[in-house]
Amino acid sequence: MQSSEIATPDPSPSRSVPDTLLIISALAVLMAIAVAFITPGKFAQVSTVEGSRQVSIALESFEYSGEAQAVPLFAPGGNLGILNLPFEGLVSGDKFGSTVGLAAFLLILGGAFGVLMRSGAIDRTLTAFVLRYQRRAIVLIPGLFVLFSLGGAIFGMSEETIPFVLLLTPIFRRLGLDGITAILVTFVATQIGFATSWMNPFSVIVAQGVSGLPPLSGMELRIAMWALFTTIGATLSLRYALAQMRAAPLSSGTEVTADEPATGFDYAILLTLIGTIAWVGWGVSMHGYYIPELAAQFFTMGLVTGIIAWLSRRAGMTANALTEAFRDGAAQLLPVVLIVAAAKALILLLGGTDPSVPSVMNTLLYSIAHALEGLPASVAAWFMLLVQSGINFLVPSGSGQAALTMPIMAPLGDLLGVSRQVAVLAFQLGDGLTNLLVPTSAILMGVLGAAGVDWVTWARFMLRWMVWLLGLASVFVVGAVWMGFS
Repeated sequence: MQSSEIATPDPSPSRSVPDTLLIISALAVLMAIAVAFITPGKFAQVSTVEGSRQVSIALESFEYSGEAQAVPLFAPGGNLGILNLPFEGLVSGDKFGSTVGLAAFLLILGGAFGVLMRSGAIDRTLTAFVLRYQRRAIVLIPGLFVLFSLGGAIFGMSEETIPFVLLLTPIFRRLGLDGITAILVTFVATQIGFATSWMNPFSVIVAQGVSGLPPLSGMELRIAMWALFTTIGATLSLRYALAQMRAAPLSSGTEVTADEPATGFDYAILLTLIGTIAWVGWGVSMHGYYIPELAAQFFTMGLVTGIIAWLSRRAGMTANALTEAFRDGAAQLLPVVLIVAAAKALILLLGGTDPSVPSVMNTLLYSIAHALEGLPASVAAWFMLLVQSGINFLVPSGSGQAALTMPIMAPLGDLLGVSRQVAVLAFQLGDGLTNLLVPTSAILMGVLGAAGVDWVTWARFMLRWMVWLLGLASVFVVGAVWMGFS
């Protein structure tokens, strides 16, 4: 597969969408103005939930404390000022939480997956599967859907689907299938995996870190959710493909071949990835592994992958090249780190998240919660799902939306009787699923261009899917409240 020679379509409709950091900067200016006029407050009755980092807050214990004060432009001596915000956001927390610990974890995670992707093992093993079953749709369609869904769930695969769409579209046309089918088994699959993931570094891990939850916590429910959503998506995709094949005869065109076939080294790297996932699951569930341990596990995966890739003697797989791959992979997650830090700076601007310390954040939370007071927790959680779905039209970045909304949604859930795990669940489903439709997503527009499908045609097709997917998401969010998911 010569993905490096493929020109990615220009998603020009997304150019008018402001960058996430620009949005955060604008919010910082608005918040700085608001802080000068809003009286800070605190909650008198605050208790830590046993066995977790969460807190329980009594809404009726809120009281105003102090007077509104403007934030200075610059504050020496380590105090908070407008121009100090980027630095303060980056250095907040410790190695067990945001932002320092989460930033370090994300950079190591990005480096490890950078080595994995540079090895080419994922590309070649997926291509080998496609070529082996290209004339057997009943195996090819569900198989591809599951593989790409795993890619979205494990390492946030998204824009990487564009070369695969370009590869699969001509193969599928020989089977009597259209570009929509190619999008279904690649991009749609990755976004369903993205939305239902238990370990996606771009959404779940960021959201849990911002919310004060251990990474990978609640993975049992999320894995079951991923399996159900993926099974339904694969079944609907196969149904659509078989209907098309019955309506169009198979082409007798030449079989497609791979430029570089998968080797035993590639499958060894794939087994390393699978083994790491199992190791992480065991460590989290049995020994309570947290950010430092998880970083070491994924670094080990990158190290073993690099050694196998070097032993394969493929062109370019030198020690220097693999080191560069680690550095480039970490660099790809640097924007995520900056977004997390900038969002943390907004929270510091509002006075922090300690409910027992007077802050504008506490006043805002009390006002919102008071307006929603009396709603059942399940209704409040469903409302969070709708809000996150709507915000995704303006902020299609998963990490950006997590950093922007979870500092508000997590403690708001505390006040409304919605656990922070349910708040994260509402976020990831609202964010991930609407990625399939929002025209502000550069990745979606690029995928549509690669398959030769215009957005209006796609929207008409996808609306029915969205009804089913968001309906099922609502069932999971409401059901999570009823079952006490925390």
